[in-house]
Amino acid sequence: MRKRIANWKVKENITFNQSYCLLKLTSEDEPFPEFLPGQFVQVRIGHSESAFLRRPISVHYVDEKHGELWLLVQIVGTGTRYLSSLQPEDSLNLIYPLGNGFSIPDQPDKGKKLLLIGGGIGSAPLLYLGTYLKERGFTPTFLLGARTERDLLQLKEFNKLGIVYITTESGSAGEKGYVVDHSLLRKRDAGFIYTCGPNLMMLSVARYARENGIPCEVSLENRMACGIGACLCCVERTIYGNTCVCTKGPVFNIDELTWQI
Repeated sequence: MRKRIANWKVKENITFNQSYCLLKLTSEDEPFPEFLPGQFVQVRIGHSESAFLRRPISVHYVDEKHGELWLLVQIVGTGTRYLSSLQPEDSLNLIYPLGNGFSIPDQPDKGKKLLLIGGGIGSAPLLYLGTYLKERGFTPTFLLGARTERDLLQLKEFNKLGIVYITTESGSAGEKGYVVDHSLLRKRDAGFIYTCGPNLMMLSVARYARENGIPCEVSLENRMACGIGACLCCVERTIYGNTCVCTKGPVFNIDELTWQI
């Protein structure tokens, strides 16, 4: 898939709370560029001497009909604060599409769930994955976890795609605890698991998947400065040796990783 560098225009910047915002970007590219669920973009941060490196951000949603790319941003530092300050008609320079995406089954298996597990901002790539699956005849099941109810984002959009289960560490919404503690997992009826979130969460999900013989893919969130495998910031140990997550991932089957699970 050919990589591009281009300016995108901010159509809308929606602030959810002081920690999260949603950027809706439009492109003048014709035809509209193809994105696969699980891929990401590298965003250039303007007007900041302390944020000269691009920021990797997951593809949250793609609306080809309206020519929109959605990026869900967690506001944690100088670069993301800059992104949260953007206004309609502002320009944002992207490198895209980057990385390899999630595997998509050939056809639905009515007896097995496609289970999409997200923790915190790790839910971001799962919205587009769920949309992609829905368009191909699947009904995804979501298990979304967060610290508190205010950290649960885009629930209305997720509910349009399938059944949504929730956990919060505070107990302010859904079941109290972590995603791997949710009662849904006791049924062990998932045919495939996709997950993205904090590393410890993904390790726990991967352990659950292995113990129950369920194929599982994880979207790693290693620090990625260049997005093209040049800086070696995002190297991960795999069964094939050290691998750049930005070029060989960010999605990996758990059997490819050397995690101690």
